[in-house]
Amino acid sequence: MRTLVLDRPGSLRLTDTPPPGRPCPGMALVRVLRVGVCGTDIHAWHGRQPYFTYPRILGHELAVEVVDAGEGVSNVVAGDRCAVEPYLSCGTCRPCRIGRGNCCERMQVLGVHLDGGLRERLEVPATKLHPSGSLHPESLALVEMLSIGAHAVARARPSDRDAVLVIGAGPIGLGVAACAAASGAAVSMADVSPSRLAFCRDHAGFRSVIDVSAGAEDAVRAAHGGELPTIVFDATGSPESMRSAFRLIANAGTLVLVGLVLGELSFEDPDFHRRETTLLASRNALPEDFRRVMQSLETGRIDVRRWITHRAGIEDGVDAFAAWTQPASGVVKAMVEVGS
Repeated sequence: MRTLVLDRPGSLRLTDTPPPGRPCPGMALVRVLRVGVCGTDIHAWHGRQPYFTYPRILGHELAVEVVDAGEGVSNVVAGDRCAVEPYLSCGTCRPCRIGRGNCCERMQVLGVHLDGGLRERLEVPATKLHPSGSLHPESLALVEMLSIGAHAVARARPSDRDAVLVIGAGPIGLGVAACAAASGAAVSMADVSPSRLAFCRDHAGFRSVIDVSAGAEDAVRAAHGGELPTIVFDATGSPESMRSAFRLIANAGTLVLVGLVLGELSFEDPDFHRRETTLLASRNALPEDFRRVMQSLETGRIDVRRWITHRAGIEDGVDAFAAWTQPASGVVKAMVEVGS
């Protein structure tokens, strides 16, 4: 079974591993079709991903096809094509008991804490499979990414009265923007990368696309008629950007930190209090986020396949992945094609 293994930072190899046998009760054996490459994978490549150990099989943005279902499985059957919810929660800690399994105290995420999907087959809990009879595998592989955005937006609860700014025009930021726009809010996108800013300008739908490389606050105010946005999502994973985001929120506004960074963040407390800022973290996603995203994709309310700018087969994954980690590659979203 062809498998891509990240042995240590910067060292990915293609190898053969034994295929899994018949699935255990409650589990499903799936054939991997597509794997989206996420910022988490890039951070792991560079050795900057929290909660991570090596060696590891990456891959948590997965489109799969069910091969076999174990005893007691009723939600999927062989042949179903599914998105995978890669968050394996314990079900017993307090967050799990109150329906916040995305914050499980003993969370295990495929491709981060446990081996993921950059291989031809794997066994997953059947309850983590979300089938669709109409979505293309590439769209299914983007459901998890979009669900991260959907969860962040649900945390902030924007309305059509809000001006929303998303900082970071990578895949997660684009997912946040798509879900915020679906809520009716006017959405602006900010970044420092010329290629990502150009990509955003070429894909209509944003209130404005803001280059913040020469100074964020003045550029953001200029794009919003002299005011600041009421809700800001930072999806950069950059400590500098996350700290400066505190200064980009209108009084009585909300800041949602979607990106994750190693280390501490600080902010100016008097300014934080003066604005009576609401500060939220957003982690992973919930099953209802997956269902909401899949419905939006199936009805065409959200269309993200145009975001996929780079593709490679699993045989070419070693060289392709190394190239995708470089900013000069111009990647918006990369996809590994494992099966057909």
